[in-house]
Amino acid sequence: MIITSTPLRISFFGGGTDYPIWYREHGGAVLATTIDKRCYITCRRLPPFFEYHSRVSYSKVENVTRNDAIEHPSVRACLQFLRIEEGVEIHHVADLPARTGLGTSSAFTVGLLLALYALKEQMRDKQTLAAEAIHIEQVLLQEAVGAQDQVSAAYGGFNRINFLTDGSIEVKRVLTAQNRLAELEQHLALYFTGFARTASEIAQEQLKVTSQRQKELDTMLLLVDEAESIVTDTSRSLDEFGRLLHESWKIKRTLTKKITNASIDEIYEAGIGAGALGGKLLGAGGGGFMLFYVRPERREALRTRLKKLLCVPLGFSNRGSHVVVYEPEEAYDKSLAMERGAIYAPETSISVAKQTIEAESVPNGLLATAFQR
Repeated sequence: MIITSTPLRISFFGGGTDYPIWYREHGGAVLATTIDKRCYITCRRLPPFFEYHSRVSYSKVENVTRNDAIEHPSVRACLQFLRIEEGVEIHHVADLPARTGLGTSSAFTVGLLLALYALKEQMRDKQTLAAEAIHIEQVLLQEAVGAQDQVSAAYGGFNRINFLTDGSIEVKRVLTAQNRLAELEQHLALYFTGFARTASEIAQEQLKVTSQRQKELDTMLLLVDEAESIVTDTSRSLDEFGRLLHESWKIKRTLTKKITNASIDEIYEAGIGAGALGGKLLGAGGGGFMLFYVRPERREALRTRLKKLLCVPLGFSNRGSHVVVYEPEEAYDKSLAMERGAIYAPETSISVAKQTIEAESVPNGLLATAFQR
């Protein structure tokens, strides 16, 4: 039995510059942190005593007769990438819902890869784990996703992530006093807008117009430098960070028409009206979680103004994806899986076998022995 724990993330600045179509020409960077909300993957080899070959449980349950029949794209791709054809059982649970701007899809892929490697009695360093997750999502699945979510999920922590034109990625931990990050944490409020969306659909729209948004993306890239300076320079007021979030949101919402809508704008304006200095919709846009920067003395006013929305407690986390349970077990003989296939094949189902045996008047004792086998 293997269980992995992988953090979700909040991206503050630089989102949009982590797409290969942009950073391979211009370079990119994001300022992001992982939070104390996580996704958990449970994985084991499936014993050969079930009528299905593999079982995958997430928002739905799949029982399949072969691994390439799995519908969940990330699960199917990860198993193919690692050439795992044996039967497995995989379960996924998370602290927060998917498609809400917190990098849940990439956290799932990173956590599953780590679990499957552990199942194979292998380990991967953080850099390799992130790179392979990016390869699976961008190349194998052809999804319109950036590269920051996989990196944050693998590494954990409050980081500046640089995307270089040669395709390489640098992860630099933001070095500042611990109480400085704790103070920033106390100024952040996370609200669920209730609108789920598929990030890749919005990202595809953004990618189409990337070449036309060079000025906006260049500015968003510069904001990463400024935001990092605010966090690391303890002589500066953190309120500057909040106001910078506001400037970044004003730019981001102009990238495509799908990033925001009337309901999202109304929520944001209500937050600003209640005293928040800035904020942003997390992820690609269209819905999900909205982050506000608000002074502690104005937090209750913000909560009252947004009382119809769920406020989620928020804390930073330094731990990246890791194995929390590792209990290896001896693998079953492969011949047992072959026997299972024969037993549960449609043309040799138990009901047919039982009818045949009864027709031949096999004594009850032998009948019981036959089905025990």
